[in-house]
Amino acid sequence: MTFRFNSSRSRRLAVAGASVAVAALALTACSSGSGSDASESPAGEEGFGDLTLQLSWILNEEFAGEYFADSKGYYEEAGFSSVNLVPGPSTGVAELVSGTADVALSDSISVGAAVANEGAPLKIIGATFQANPFTILSLADGGDIATVDDLKGKRIGVQDSNTTLFNALLAANDIDPSELTIVPVQYDPAPLVNGEVDGFMAYITNESVTVAAQGLDTTDLPFADNGLPFVAETITVTDEQIADNREMLKAFLVAEIRGWTDALNDPEEGSRLAVEEYGVDLDLNPENSLAGAIAQNELIVSDETEEFGIFTISDALQASTIGSLEGAGIMIEAGDLFDMSLLAEVYEENPDLIAYMG
Repeated sequence: MTFRFNSSRSRRLAVAGASVAVAALALTACSSGSGSDASESPAGEEGFGDLTLQLSWILNEEFAGEYFADSKGYYEEAGFSSVNLVPGPSTGVAELVSGTADVALSDSISVGAAVANEGAPLKIIGATFQANPFTILSLADGGDIATVDDLKGKRIGVQDSNTTLFNALLAANDIDPSELTIVPVQYDPAPLVNGEVDGFMAYITNESVTVAAQGLDTTDLPFADNGLPFVAETITVTDEQIADNREMLKAFLVAEIRGWTDALNDPEEGSRLAVEEYGVDLDLNPENSLAGAIAQNELIVSDETEEFGIFTISDALQASTIGSLEGAGIMIEAGDLFDMSLLAEVYEENPDLIAYMG
């Protein structure tokens, strides 16, 4: 479902329609706008209007920064009338190139594959997670998948939207898909708990937390430690947006930085916003949500972000991401995937945003 969150201090949740389904990549892009100063929007009197943000996942704590940006009026101060948070699961690629989303939170494998293989006119302009959060989750007294070789002969539950990522893991480790069984699953890890699969594609900050919370001993096979150390929750836009709506994107980044600064400093409130407001219809578990909010902070903060600011993708991290793509058989150059010039301008114009902790 598509949720619209009006950017004013009196918020209300409204259902605006059904989930967006895009059957093919039409090389078109939507246009929208935003501003770049943390306290004064350059959008002019009319502002930038509405912005649609395609999320990669459901409305849980994973998007605490967006909830802060919305509920505390940062989007509004940046010049937006409203920001539409469209829950996934989705890679956001189809929505971006078809023009149904202005910005998407995605992952570098999905975006890189679309650019390299489909000619999708996309760029990553920042990343929330500096470290790859994907993992193959298993039960210690079940599949106990601790190494890539342990995947062989196992039944691995993989969601449709994560198929490209899982195939990339296999390719990066020279494992033929015929050496294991891929079982189509949804996002509830029940098939793992029930013994229907030996491993389950998951987020370290999500399903790994919820399954362990059931009192089960778990084993993780992190993608980041096994050939795919790429950035995730990438802030992705079209080339057209960068060319035509640069100030809009910069203003959006400022609002996002302010929101994620709050999320880093107050994971308890970020979790509460997810459980009690934005994801209230999902019946989220408060304890699991808080554990996830705390765990994901470790993926956001790095030496580079402490020095250069949230969402920074250093040259070294770009190179390791490109290496991950190449290992998965996706050939692309960093300049064709990343454009960090907008974020650099944001921090140059707003240097106080870098000192985000405390």
